[in-house]
Amino acid sequence: MSRLVVVSNRVALPGENRAGGLAVGLEAALGTRGGLWFGWSGKVVREDSGRLHEQEAGDVRYVTMDLNRADHDAYYNGFANRTLWPLLHSRLDLVDYARETRAGYRRVNLLFAEKLAPQLRDDDELWIHDYHLIPLAAMLRERGVRCRIGFFLHVPMPSADLVSALPEHGRLFGTFFAYDLVGFQTARDADRFRTYARIFGGASVDANGTVKLPGGGTVAVGAFPIGIDARRIAQQSAAAVNKAAVRALRDSLSGRKLAIGVDRLDYSKGLPERFRAFGRFIERHPGERGKLTFLQIAPVSRGDVAEYQQLRDQLEGIAGHINGTHAAPDWTPLRYVNRNFPHPTLTGFYRLATVGLVTPLRDGMNLVAKEYVAAQDPDDPGVLVLSMLAGAAAELDAALLVNPYDLDGVADAIARAASMPLAERRERWESMMRPITGYDIHTWCRTFLGRLADAAG
Repeated sequence: MSRLVVVSNRVALPGENRAGGLAVGLEAALGTRGGLWFGWSGKVVREDSGRLHEQEAGDVRYVTMDLNRADHDAYYNGFANRTLWPLLHSRLDLVDYARETRAGYRRVNLLFAEKLAPQLRDDDELWIHDYHLIPLAAMLRERGVRCRIGFFLHVPMPSADLVSALPEHGRLFGTFFAYDLVGFQTARDADRFRTYARIFGGASVDANGTVKLPGGGTVAVGAFPIGIDARRIAQQSAAAVNKAAVRALRDSLSGRKLAIGVDRLDYSKGLPERFRAFGRFIERHPGERGKLTFLQIAPVSRGDVAEYQQLRDQLEGIAGHINGTHAAPDWTPLRYVNRNFPHPTLTGFYRLATVGLVTPLRDGMNLVAKEYVAAQDPDDPGVLVLSMLAGAAAELDAALLVNPYDLDGVADAIARAASMPLAERRERWESMMRPITGYDIHTWCRTFLGRLADAAG
């Protein structure tokens, strides 16, 4: 069996707390085959970028690279998160078109290629992850790397006309054609990529969905909806009901039902719209007043970026208005918390919640939706209210699907979820658990790598 090499912006090093299912899945795949995980060290240093650090655990080597402040600001804070992130989430109004950060992004990807290429073998299978590293395969090919290379985009793929709004888009998105396999979260994302390849790459698409390039090469394209470690989360949530934090939350509700949202503080998550929809729920359903408490957990991310500071201020204002308008002496309708909690505790919160609110404006997948479902008590499950604009909606169609911009629609879905009969809740939950358990994080890894092994670039 060939060696697996994983490349991602961040690396889950041995001994670190692994909250994310992706790290669990990739480590299992690496441990089975032996291999290498390469990426940024997480360190911002004063000296030049490029210093490598290495450690081993079993048959897996972990190699990470330092970046200096200028490179990190241009590559990560700059082009990746101020240009590509909003572009890929269809927010052209927030795209930063600065040429300087684009040069920094390319510079850091070149440094990744220079440091990684000497460590690769021709029979390796190389799996590169996400929008931080789109051009890496093309740069490795220029350095003579001949192994199979696959790429997975964790975020949405926008339509071709939106991509074309990026200056010199072909120079970046054309590097996708250096991969043997490009994977997306949904069939719709994969189709958008094929359309881009046809319109701007001069490619054709065969009956299997493979992109055929004008020069004769091919790129296999597929949808691989990322999963979670469903069994582990179900076990965690069942055990977490006895944790002090979960007991304290239950006691604080005084018998009221709980609605929960857990999101990184990001404009793609639709939090202002969600807050306003909850306020609209109280107004449209006065008989429910005082019966449901909404807890929104939103850890601060990218707190030094102006757009995120403005979002935080906006949410504090909306929360204050809702509570000031609707609260009673013994009831605060909306609890807004800007801190994180250990993942096992979060699963206990999910299990406690009658309603799970996952209403992003755009999301590649959204694993919170799957985790909320997996964490439920099978005998008395809660109800998921899910944005139709999240990738998870393609699999979890037994959720209450909503348009996150339609505040009245979301408000009514909250009311319906809070009062849904047990038999319907169980039926919907069982329907959603089938894809969640049948296509978990380990199946996702095996499926992608099996397809990569078959790909002939």
